Amino acid sequence: MSRKKKRLSMNKIREILRLAWQCKRSNREIAQSCAISHTAVNEYLAKAKLAEIGPDTFEAMSDAELGQRLLAVGPKSNRAKRPQPDWSHIHQELQKRSVTLQLLWEDYKSSHPEDGYQVSQFCEHYHRWKKHLDVSMRQTHKSGEKLFVDYAGQTLPVVDRETGEIRQAQIFVAVLGASNYTFAHAAFDQSLPNWIGSHIRALEYFGGVPEVIVPDNLKSGVTKTCRYEPELNLTYAEFARHYGCVVLPARVRHPKDKAKVEVGVQVVERWILAALRNRTFFSLAEVNLAIAELLEKLNQHPFKKLKGSRKSLFVDIEKSALRPLPVERYELAEWKKARVNIDYHVELKEHYYSVPYTLVGCEVEVRYTATVVEVLYKHKRIASHRRDDRPRQHTTVSEHMPKSHRDYQQWSPSRMIAWAKKTGDATAAVVKIILERRYHPEQGYRSCLGILRLGKSYSPERLEAACRRAVALGAYSYTSIRSILEKGLDSQPLPDESKQSVIEEHEHIRGKGYYQLSLN
Repeated sequence: MSRKKKRLSMNKIREILRLAWQCKRSNREIAQSCAISHTAVNEYLAKAKLAEIGPDTFEAMSDAELGQRLLAVGPKSNRAKRPQPDWSHIHQELQKRSVTLQLLWEDYKSSHPEDGYQVSQFCEHYHRWKKHLDVSMRQTHKSGEKLFVDYAGQTLPVVDRETGEIRQAQIFVAVLGASNYTFAHAAFDQSLPNWIGSHIRALEYFGGVPEVIVPDNLKSGVTKTCRYEPELNLTYAEFARHYGCVVLPARVRHPKDKAKVEVGVQVVERWILAALRNRTFFSLAEVNLAIAELLEKLNQHPFKKLKGSRKSLFVDIEKSALRPLPVERYELAEWKKARVNIDYHVELKEHYYSVPYTLVGCEVEVRYTATVVEVLYKHKRIASHRRDDRPRQHTTVSEHMPKSHRDYQQWSPSRMIAWAKKTGDATAAVVKIILERRYHPEQGYRSCLGILRLGKSYSPERLEAACRRAVALGAYSYTSIRSILEKGLDSQPLPDESKQSVIEEHEHIRGKGYYQLSLN
């Protein structure tokens, strides 16, 4: 229970003034002599000064006059008359690097050496003032330190002009910690390319890079959520390395970790999405143009409880604190894990890229951009190819092949047919059909070489006769021709032409003239 403050007698008040002005005693010595607190001494000396009572006048004054003049000043007049710091300016200055309340008090005290607050009072009044700010404003973030990112809960519909189909645009929001400077951008989904692309646009909008990016545990950015060691998506981690910043995902179910962007999302929804609710958009470009216009108004709108706006605060305290953007813009690179197949190729979007054959069966990482495909094993690049999106095709580097396979690669379809032509037209025809019926001609090399080697075992003449029978029967395979030779059917008369098989057209047959070699 508080007790009512006891008023001092006039005799004691006169004694305080005498000891202070005539005896030049300190406030604590006066308090000890008069058996009162030193704060009471401070208060009455301050009242006397404000009432313009001096050492030469107080003795001549009656008790009634002295009491009346001191009473007219009031017990809190000293506090009210003290020069008040610009607390809003103090709050902004604290967000600059290495600036402390002690330093700001020293600046304040140098301007008001006689009547300014002491350091303890200065700090107490600042913290009391700060309690009146919004929760998001009360957080103290150093300029250039953190960027908070997230997606808004609300979306904007986009109508397809031709079909009338409506797609919902997702709104990416980024807020700088110190200035609350805000960025927003629309995309059709929250996929990894759009997630990274929105980050790049945000950094370019701010014109610099913060030390830390604080995202939510979005699947596009965080592969494995964990309270203490969340695992970043490889692309997101590479993006952070490119820009020289750190990604620190917010803890799961801890919205205070990203309170800035939580409030920023609310502001964007109220200032931008609500304002656009009745407009019809036919493309993302229209949406982002409208967002950009309202974003400027939002960032230039004055604060309610602080001086200036988001933009002015950004220019004053945060723009210069951001790190410069790198010379080259980050090129989006996606990653996937793959296992090297038995044919020493890895698959990416139905295309096959070669790696050194010694890695067959090993797990590797594939990094791919719009133009390049790189394969890494134990963080070391082992292969690099130009990207090729043709399905079911192979991109092969000869150095990746074992020597025996490289010998095969020295052969071309036309060379293989030319070699068969030396045996005869029928042999060349069989080889040509085998190569045409393979999706990749190289897949028929083994069969063709096997057929040609039969000429060494049975003679070229018998091989040619066997191939003529194979053409007549439509039996275009190494097994069929070997069977003909083994059973001596190559010496039998050919079947009637009316019974000969007709070669059917096939989508994989390359057609006449593909190998530019005439059999006539």
